[in-house]
Amino acid sequence: MLSVSINEVNSLCGLLIITSLLVIETKKARWSAMFYSFQSLVLVLIFLSLAVLMQANQLYLWAASAFVTKAVLVPLILYRALSRVEEAEMPKNAMSPVVALLIAAASVAVSFIVVDQIQIKAVAPFKPALAISVAHFFFGVLCILTQRNIFKQVLGVCLMENGAHLTLALLAYNAPELVEVGVATDALFAVLIMVTLGGQIYRTLHTLDSSDLTTLKG
Repeated sequence: MLSVSINEVNSLCGLLIITSLLVIETKKARWSAMFYSFQSLVLVLIFLSLAVLMQANQLYLWAASAFVTKAVLVPLILYRALSRVEEAEMPKNAMSPVVALLIAAASVAVSFIVVDQIQIKAVAPFKPALAISVAHFFFGVLCILTQRNIFKQVLGVCLMENGAHLTLALLAYNAPELVEVGVATDALFAVLIMVTLGGQIYRTLHTLDSSDLTTLKG
């Protein structure tokens, strides 16, 4: 029988930090989408590991839906949108990588401090994983605030959603399968809407730089 340890789950969650930083700081949006896809594959492995460790069969469906939506469909949607604007000048970051990394490190530290105060016996062994899932919310916000590329800001929202998804899996792994289907569907439609709006902005204003959208001001 396949066996999984708690340390392996926490170690897999550690990979999420690395992939998030790569998503945020990689200059080319195509590469960012690829790293997001890889992160989603790691998330799938975490769900499968939790399914074995917690004997939660519904997490197998969570893993399958996460693979289809996050690791396959979302990156394909982004790749297709980016292929239509590949000649566009890619905007520069609004913040230096060093400052962004320092903020990311502070976010992780704060998340670990906050999670350490939580007294829930069921998730006590997974506190590192839970702290990382909370930190992902801040990573998503960091990506949105530091990246001027509209499509990379979409990836920031995706990072936040991955963090929420992992938090749900850690705290409510016995939730019905329909909860997972709803989460995955909402995320997919949100990306579709944001990518469509981004494409429309590019066709209208010929820019992917969110700081150039001054015509939207009232």
